[in-house]
Amino acid sequence: MTTDPSKSEQLKFWRGEFGNDYTDRNTNSARELRARVALWAPIMARLEGAAPQSILEVGANIGNNLRALRQISDAEFFAIEPNGKARGVLVDDGVVPADNVHEGFAANIDLADGAVDLAFTSGVLIHIHPDDLLASCSEIYRVARRYVVCIEYFSNKAEEIGYRGHSERLFKRDFGSFWMDSFPELQILDYGFAWKRTTGLDNLTWWLMEKR
Repeated sequence: MTTDPSKSEQLKFWRGEFGNDYTDRNTNSARELRARVALWAPIMARLEGAAPQSILEVGANIGNNLRALRQISDAEFFAIEPNGKARGVLVDDGVVPADNVHEGFAANIDLADGAVDLAFTSGVLIHIHPDDLLASCSEIYRVARRYVVCIEYFSNKAEEIGYRGHSERLFKRDFGSFWMDSFPELQILDYGFAWKRTTGLDNLTWWLMEKR
């Protein structure tokens, strides 16, 4: 069992050579940008009331989601990212101001309670060991003033999937139910599915939740 998320094998994995290679494989092509804008447009359209003025991505890598959100939102953007190479891309490409890019990980976010209007993950919770999942979601919940968005792989049951020849690096489940069961104050506003066949992205399920 993992007792300290900061020392987990998963975090070491993403901070090291594999995380660097993943960063190199990521692209910010025009096609990727269009697909991400199409993913985020219905999510943002379902927000209630004033648009969020601050948005945090936890596990941003090179910021493809934030690049897309810049097309449809005037919010101030923040990023938490454990991989140094990816943080450099975020700053060098002007995706997020340097002061708003933080070294860190989901279970340890160096921001105040309610620091941002909306906090989200995209393809990040799947890489967190189940023993550390509640601690990670608790931190995301803590820093989100109003909205939490979760975009992850879906499975009806919690299961581990082999990932590029590695074990204990990818875990699927019904993340929406995990959020709602763990934080009763959350209310689901909408959910949806991005189909790889039409989007070019992975098969992704998203949930939009509001703190009430």
